[in-house]
Amino acid sequence: MANEMLSQEEINALLKEDEVELSPLERDALGEIGNIAFGSGSTALSLLLNRRVELNTPTVELSDIGELVRKYPKPCIAAEVDYKSGLRGTNLLMIQMHDGAVIADLMLGGDGTKPNKELGEMEMSAIGEAMNQMIGKASTSMSSLFNLRVEIAPPRTRVLEMNNIEEFSNQIAKDNLVAVIYFRLLIENLVDSKLMLVIPYAFAREMANTLIDKGETAPPESKKVETAQTSARQPAARGETRDPDSVRPIQFNVLNSTVNHEQAGNLNLLLDVPLQISVELGSTRMRIKEILDLGIGSVIELDRLAGEQVDILVNGKLIAKGEVVVIDENFGVKITDIISPFERVNNLQ
Repeated sequence: MANEMLSQEEINALLKEDEVELSPLERDALGEIGNIAFGSGSTALSLLLNRRVELNTPTVELSDIGELVRKYPKPCIAAEVDYKSGLRGTNLLMIQMHDGAVIADLMLGGDGTKPNKELGEMEMSAIGEAMNQMIGKASTSMSSLFNLRVEIAPPRTRVLEMNNIEEFSNQIAKDNLVAVIYFRLLIENLVDSKLMLVIPYAFAREMANTLIDKGETAPPESKKVETAQTSARQPAARGETRDPDSVRPIQFNVLNSTVNHEQAGNLNLLLDVPLQISVELGSTRMRIKEILDLGIGSVIELDRLAGEQVDILVNGKLIAKGEVVVIDENFGVKITDIISPFERVNNLQ
């Protein structure tokens, strides 16, 4: 027994026994980083896919790479990101193959219900662009969160078979220990799955402590919201009751739509501001493949009937409708309908 030699894994465990842990404060900080950074990332993905995308409140775990390989569905799609300035390190954003296929199908003009099971070069390019947009928005949020300029290199997207730790880069696998931030990924009526952010242990602690050193685990805006919500809940928390007779509906003052002379004078200051007016004949949605196949003489069918009114836009916002006319040798547009002020306000939102 005394002559038995320890395995390398046992030696590593003994050497790191006192240090391989995340404190509750570090876990909270990593969760806050994931929540804020990839909250904005989900917004970017939602705009890209034209579908509602949600990333629910994350959970943080400490794991070794081998356990990760055993637990995570195989294969999967991963985007590896190198931080160039502000933070120095690497992390890995991982999604399941089916989720990637749905994202690719939506980006290529499909409805996401019947995605290709085999992901070709075009599908992988679409997935790469989606993950690039998410990570780009996340890094911008990190810059605000850490109050320093965070720059990343273009993410490298690839398929991981998840058979062994050799598939991971040296930077990810060198310590064989990672912090994993799990998100529940929801894409409207199509995906209910898990997205995973894998961060090497040392880099995870650096990120967490960078935020902790700022003296906060949430940005000022989040704290204000939380404070307001807490204040609103305080009466119930103290067990106070209200006399039903003292409760009455809120009464709002009637809004006056008239413009006073001072407001009219202020409006005059804007009268010389130039605006871009454009006329839109129609529009359509095409897949990337269809656009690449366009050539001289190709005909694109628009979502508008022949003879139907055209849209008149000011700085990209619809204000009127009209019909195309010819004046001498130039095209023009005759206004036939002005959008109501109420509709114009709605178009601006």
